[in-house]
Amino acid sequence: MSSAPTIAVDEHPLFEPGLVLLELDRPLGERHAESRAAALLRHDLPAPLQSDEGVRGAVRDLLRQAGFKPTGRSKPSSEYLLRASEEGRLAPINALVDLGNAVSLHSGLPISVIDLARATPPLRIGVAADDARYVFNASGQEIDVGRLLALHDADGPCANAVKDAQRTKTDASTRVALAIAWGTRALPGRCAAAVAWMLELARADGLGATALAPAYAPRGGSS
Repeated sequence: MSSAPTIAVDEHPLFEPGLVLLELDRPLGERHAESRAAALLRHDLPAPLQSDEGVRGAVRDLLRQAGFKPTGRSKPSSEYLLRASEEGRLAPINALVDLGNAVSLHSGLPISVIDLARATPPLRIGVAADDARYVFNASGQEIDVGRLLALHDADGPCANAVKDAQRTKTDASTRVALAIAWGTRALPGRCAAAVAWMLELARADGLGATALAPAYAPRGGSS
């Protein structure tokens, strides 16, 4: 079992993090079996959690708290998943991404999944600098993440509730990942329920899954 990483979290009036360490017994690319999570990528299936307009509004409020505008192409990833599912476009990708997508789709909370080996410590969650940007896909497209709550590593922001950085995404070689549920205190108990369900699904598919406690830090730490 890998040693648990330390995830520092800046003080924030709304953010309630859900952190899960996910470990595989072999590289991700060697896992070919259909997962329970992959079978849940339809919004109309029964699930322990269901999203609604109230959840979507609370998540948007979380993202806009520091000045980010969660609209258009910068809307929360959970909203993109819902639209893709409604249109029949939400397809399985891999065991780790499917896990995050399934829980996000039904809970309404955005969920990031990164390859821990591709992130350079120290790791910290806090509001990104005004001019922060990064590449988010293999085509080299960039997203402006200024003033958005984000996971930072030694090289800058690398994940958030909209689009994660290409440089830390999972690939066929991934063995250890970090999932982040971007929860809000405006929805008491929802983030904890989402984490509990993620742990259940992960363990049912033979993944090592451990909930991590955040290490709260004073607001305004360096990026």
